[in-house]
Amino acid sequence: MATYEVFLKKDGKDEFRHAGALDAANAELALVMARESYARRAEGNLMWVVDRNDIVASDESFLQPNADKPHRHHDGKAVAARRKELREKQDNRDARENQS
Repeated sequence: MATYEVFLKKDGKDEFRHAGALDAANAELALVMARESYARRAEGNLMWVVDRNDIVASDESFLQPNADKPHRHHDGKAVAARRKELREKQDNRDARENQS
C-alpha cells in the first residue's frame, strides 16, 4: 500500500491545489479513489495523483540563500529614506554656498 497525494485544478488560470491524500495499492486504483473521494462535486477538471515517495522535498537550509534579498521584497521605505537623506545633504550644501 502506498500513500498518494491528490491535487485538483479548476478550469481557467487557477493553479493546482492540494486536495488531500489517500492510500491505494497502485497508481490506477489511486486515481479512481481520488476521483471518487475528491472530485465528486466537480471541484476541478484536472487532477494529479502523485505517489508520496516520488515527491522531492527540500529542507529549510536549501532555500535559506534566497531569504536574504531585501532588494526584492521592500515597501520603498529604505529608498525613500535614502533619497530624503541625499536631498537634505544637497540642501545643506546649497545653504552653505548661498551664505558665502
